[in-house]
Amino acid sequence: MAAYALLLFFSCDGTQRSGGVPVGTASVIATEKASFYIDTLYTGLENPWGMAWLPDGRMLVTERKGEIWIFEAEHYTGKKLTGLPEVYQRGQGGLMDIQLHPHYRENGWIYVTCAKPGDGGGSTALMRFRLTGTQISDVETLYQTTPLSASGVHFGSRIAFDKHGYLYFSTGERGTKENAQNLSNDMGKIHRLHDDGRIPADNPFTNQPGAKPSIWSYGHRNVQGLAYDESGDVLYATEHGPRGGDELNIIEKGKNYGWPSITYGIDYSGAIISEQTEQEGMEQPIHYWTPSIATCGLLYYHGDRYPGWKGNLFAGALALTHIARIEVENEKYVHEEKLLQNIGRVRYLAQSPDGLIFVLTEDPGMLLKLVPAA
Repeated sequence: MAAYALLLFFSCDGTQRSGGVPVGTASVIATEKASFYIDTLYTGLENPWGMAWLPDGRMLVTERKGEIWIFEAEHYTGKKLTGLPEVYQRGQGGLMDIQLHPHYRENGWIYVTCAKPGDGGGSTALMRFRLTGTQISDVETLYQTTPLSASGVHFGSRIAFDKHGYLYFSTGERGTKENAQNLSNDMGKIHRLHDDGRIPADNPFTNQPGAKPSIWSYGHRNVQGLAYDESGDVLYATEHGPRGGDELNIIEKGKNYGWPSITYGIDYSGAIISEQTEQEGMEQPIHYWTPSIATCGLLYYHGDRYPGWKGNLFAGALALTHIARIEVENEKYVHEEKLLQNIGRVRYLAQSPDGLIFVLTEDPGMLLKLVPAA
């Protein structure tokens, strides 16, 4: 703990930085299977949410208030993009995730999830756009969830592409528990689409009267972590429980993940939500956290820069302010290690094109890079 505090004291000066903390003078952080330094690249971000890299090395970082930063490669001097439509900034809602199309070099599409305004409130939407310099153009709304709500909680939302070309994005149940089990609305679900927003014909509920055909899985409370393992063709998700019961799940076609019929948590008031933690026809998490760590952001690490971490999952913890490194074998949870305790509210983690892990935190709002010590 002293090493983290000392490092951050010298690193986080509230200004832009070029190059971050010199590796030769930073403190080494030793963990069970890797040692690294923290390189603090930028501070002063306001509720950062997601990040992605352009092929030329520049990085895009979203802020919930509806702005996107673009950082130059190496120097991390930032500018803001222009041309993004207004987002519905209310409570937990606003601009959220950002991902590039897997074939970005050919088509130039960048995808975001956001809370989009409408009559009577707002809802989670999936949008895409193209970028020229710092100017956004060709904005398309591919999917807007319904019904709209004035609630300020549980919007989701993360984006993931699989190796078959399908796009997944998550939604929260907007604070109305019953939404998660109701197939006639979009809330508390993970949706599967073609990259242009069309509904795949083999989605599980396309032929069920009254059901939303975009739904891939349901019974979710508020999924704010999605990670895809291409080698195993596995989609992982983390979702917020109430008081206790944060979950790590493997997402499969048409499955019901139980909220609120089964849960390992209780309500914030202490009231019982459900007496049951298991029920026939509902999936069990491969791991759950009680007390809640407030999971947000999920990374499946497939690089070689930290050899001991290859194939591990990394989940951010908002409430307990650390990174959870999770070992999974044969799709089963086997071990967990806490990294960077008290670093701040960890909102998101991502693997850069060169295999390094980058981290976004809130309070303070920082962009960090984990640099292998070897």
